[in-house]
Amino acid sequence: MPAKTARQANLRLQWVRSAIAAPEKHKKVIRGLGFTRLNQTIEREDSPSIRGMVAKVPHLVKIVN
Repeated sequence: MPAKTARQANLRLQWVRSAIAAPEKHKKVIRGLGFTRLNQTIEREDSPSIRGMVAKVPHLVKIVN
C-alpha cells in the first residue's frame, strides 16, 4: 500500500511597500523571505518560521491567496 503524502500548503506573498526607511532588521527579513524587487510575488511553504517572518513586517508584505 503506497504511503499517503500530505500536500504542503503554500503562502503567496507580495512585497507592497519599500523598505528604504525601514530598520535594518526589517530589510534583513525581506531579503530572508527571498524578495528582490518591489511588488514581487513569491510562494513559500506555510511554516511557523515563514509566518513569524511575515508577522515582523506586516506593513511591508501582503499575503495574497
